[in-house]
Amino acid sequence: MASIFVFPGQGAQAVGMGRDLYESNAAARAVFDEVDAALGEKLSDVIFNGPMEELTLTANVQPAIMATSIAMLRASGAKNPEFVAGHSLGEYTALCAAGALSVGDTAKLLRVRGNAMQNAVPVGQGLTAVILGLDIETVREICAKTDCDVANDNCTGQVVISGAREIVEQTMAMAKDAGAKRAMPLALSVPVHCRIQEPAAEQMRAALETVKMITPSVPLISNKTCAPMTDVDEIKDALVYQITHGVRWRESVIAMADMGITEQIEIGPGNVLTGLCSRITDKITAKKLEN
Repeated sequence: MASIFVFPGQGAQAVGMGRDLYESNAAARAVFDEVDAALGEKLSDVIFNGPMEELTLTANVQPAIMATSIAMLRASGAKNPEFVAGHSLGEYTALCAAGALSVGDTAKLLRVRGNAMQNAVPVGQGLTAVILGLDIETVREICAKTDCDVANDNCTGQVVISGAREIVEQTMAMAKDAGAKRAMPLALSVPVHCRIQEPAAEQMRAALETVKMITPSVPLISNKTCAPMTDVDEIKDALVYQITHGVRWRESVIAMADMGITEQIEIGPGNVLTGLCSRITDKITAKKLEN
């Protein structure tokens, strides 16, 4: 038997997340204070009080979700599992949880990542959408015809696509014609995990060389390879790779089960990953860490 801590990505945010921990737990409060100091501003005030429009800005929401997740972990006093993983930005949180990155450096990297992703594509020119009710192979076939990118393979019947707005809109229409139950845009300010984010990938490559990363205490199940990863250079390459390539979450969870992982504990705001796990495999018991 083995366990894994998993950390959510963008979309899990809510105004007020983590405020109760900040007020009641010294370990959690230290995390938010370290993030504020690293960024040189009171991001915690935006997290706790909003407004939602400011919190959901890509440059804010990425370090905000990380800070809340790590605060929850530190407050819980949970012992290290055998593995960690994260969905998209959650990989940075997972590396922080495994001691590979400091909280401050993780916040700085995610601020750079958010700004780089926002600046890579002019506002309104990109789009991210979810396709429900089609298998990944069918979505890939459609994307090959339209030159769209698969951004997230979340679970059977839930695939996210991303790219230039007109291409994504064309792909959505073709998905509906192919029998998709729903094809709808997501409320993200940037197109994610797609080739037009190449400028952001290059900025992240440079940013990752400015921080100290050490070997994580437990292996990271990578979004890139769906396999355990501990080598620092390989991890950095994978973090750059994920900017322009899709998150292979469904395959990662299947790989977790094949490796003998029987317990998944989601740490952070929301419970999206817990729900996805139950839809992917019955070999893993998925739980949400409660305060």
